[in-house]
Amino acid sequence: QVQLVESGGGLVQAGGSLRLSCAASGRTFSSYAMGWFRQAPGKEREFVATVDYSGSDTDHADSVKGRFTISRDNAKSTVYLQMYSLKPEDTAVYYCAARLGWRSRVPSEYEYWGQGTQVTVSS
Repeated sequence: QVQLVESGGGLVQAGGSLRLSCAASGRTFSSYAMGWFRQAPGKEREFVATVDYSGSDTDHADSVKGRFTISRDNAKSTVYLQMYSLKPEDTAVYYCAARLGWRSRVPSEYEYWGQGTQVTVSS
């Protein structure tokens, strides 16, 4: 079992920045690829970013590329999502997730999920 706890969400004005954190406990964190997803009201959960087990390989959704960066610190069992130039359309609940194996954009391929953290961007 892997337990994931997100933090760092909040209310920010458009153009602002936030850094989300996801602390993991349980099984060996460095064995898992990690992902960030988000879900806005009335919409499906969508891929934001993912990182491989080592942190050396990442992938970001086109909608956030150049503004968001995923990273991880295996010594701290934590994955981060640094968000810059936030837009109102980034408003959503942000979830981190873990999976054994390669990184993935597909939510159903992730085995463990956090409870989510709300990000609200005002215009």
